[in-house]
Amino acid sequence: MTFVGHEGSWDQWRAALAGERMHHGWILAGKRGLGKGAFAVAAARELVAEAGVVQPKGLHPDVIVLTNLPKDDKAEKLRDEGKAYEVKRNIGVDQIRMVQHRLTTRPTLGSRRVVVIDSADDLEKAAANAILKSLEEPPAGTFFLLVAHRHGRLLPTIRSRCRLLPFAGLPDADMLSVLQREAPQADGSTCAAAIAAASGSPGAALEFVELDLGNLHSVMEAIVERGDPDLALRSKLTDAMGTRPDRKRQLAALELARAVLAGRMGRTEPAALPALAQSYADLVRLANQAPTYNYDPGLLVMEIGGLLASLGVPTAPAHG
Repeated sequence: MTFVGHEGSWDQWRAALAGERMHHGWILAGKRGLGKGAFAVAAARELVAEAGVVQPKGLHPDVIVLTNLPKDDKAEKLRDEGKAYEVKRNIGVDQIRMVQHRLTTRPTLGSRRVVVIDSADDLEKAAANAILKSLEEPPAGTFFLLVAHRHGRLLPTIRSRCRLLPFAGLPDADMLSVLQREAPQADGSTCAAAIAAASGSPGAALEFVELDLGNLHSVMEAIVERGDPDLALRSKLTDAMGTRPDRKRQLAALELARAVLAGRMGRTEPAALPALAQSYADLVRLANQAPTYNYDPGLLVMEIGGLLASLGVPTAPAHG
């Protein structure tokens, strides 16, 4: 899959590549689903390529990609079979140490090697401290590309040793083009809801379509619009989530709820804005905690529904 919207990031990267001295550490920052990981691998291949040296078309021995490992033996088996599998929540320190050991040898094909960490948000504390040591004293010819969906959560010492390469969200027209190309089965209303929920992230919009979150989005909008005094809509929300939603669906629901509230900011009467802002902040807190806490799915969806129902936000009356 090819995402659009990387032109500015490529311009910055290639300008640095053409300079006299390439910085050894980079943070590729932007929302999840913008294609930063694919960009990082492509950029890494450009960085290690040398004139007169044939570059492999498949995996490159001098581009090391570090990401979350399979969750367990069952997930590892699914990965080996080329099937979808669950991953561990964090990138562990042992993974970093294995890479650091590899960095004691010379690159295979040329004089440069790149370590891609996708995503650096998932580095556990010990792993983050370990990679910091490599950033402080990088081996000769070694470069680091850290993919970050929320780069402000990285250690300040890591951020201070890296250049920032920002990735902007896409405008709605480009988002629609991606959906029409990659998900032609999605109807107009589904595309519109996916674009509204994804906030400029084509990957998030495609995930929205893949997870079939249209009904969930409709129920959330109804709860915010009307409230839910008899819990009937929260019951529908639970049904729309499914009996045993996996972690991916839970996180997507949290992002969707945040998008629903964000979309109402400009349509809400001033008196109701403090309550709306508080509910939004609570959803942000839940979204930050969910990747590391084992929330009961049923309780999580009721918590989301409760935050939405607490608003009863009146929309500003139309004029003219």
